Amino acid sequence: MISAAPFWPGDRLPRFAPNGGTALSGFTRPLARLIDQFERLPGIGPRTAQRLALHLLRQPEEQIQAFADALLAARSQVGECQRCFHLSAEPLCDLCRQEERRNGQICVVADSRDLLAMERTREYHGAYHVLGGLISPMDGVGPELLKIQPLVRRVDQEGIEEVILALTPSVEGDTTSLYLARLLKPFTSVSRIAYGLPMGGELEYADQVTLARALEGRRPVE
Repeated sequence: MISAAPFWPGDRLPRFAPNGGTALSGFTRPLARLIDQFERLPGIGPRTAQRLALHLLRQPEEQIQAFADALLAARSQVGECQRCFHLSAEPLCDLCRQEERRNGQICVVADSRDLLAMERTREYHGAYHVLGGLISPMDGVGPELLKIQPLVRRVDQEGIEEVILALTPSVEGDTTSLYLARLLKPFTSVSRIAYGLPMGGELEYADQVTLARALEGRRPVE
């Protein structure tokens, strides 16, 4: 069993030099490495990383082993759906296996986080297509690096009547939407969801009501 870690009260946690630096104020090297790994996660700062690491050390060994097994299993087993490119451990994701979703609509999103945000609205009942990012010349991301050609093939092969663009309202999102609209409008109707979001806002963090109203208020792309 893993021995209990020493307790440091709320705001009196020892300090740690990040990014693999030397442990300070009593952090042993294995604990310092664990804190460093937590701090590499998005949205996790030094103090939160310390608290997470200390919390784990207080858990039973079997619980930590289960956590490690789940992490490794997710990393090795989760890939992309062969049809829509959403995260999936199977050749087709759960959404693509639902026949009722093949209703002539495809909602295009940048990544799986945005797909999940749209699903939380419970207002959309069609298929999805995950691009894997947005066109961003400044970052070296061109159309050829995104799942755009598979989208074109789906529109052709699945008899799609409407493509709904649910992309973040930003320079990159607007660029991608205009590119897709010009590419797809000769073959199908293309609309973009309306936004009650500020320019540069992230779709992932929008509340359900805002997203639902945006979906209902979508309009054709000129």
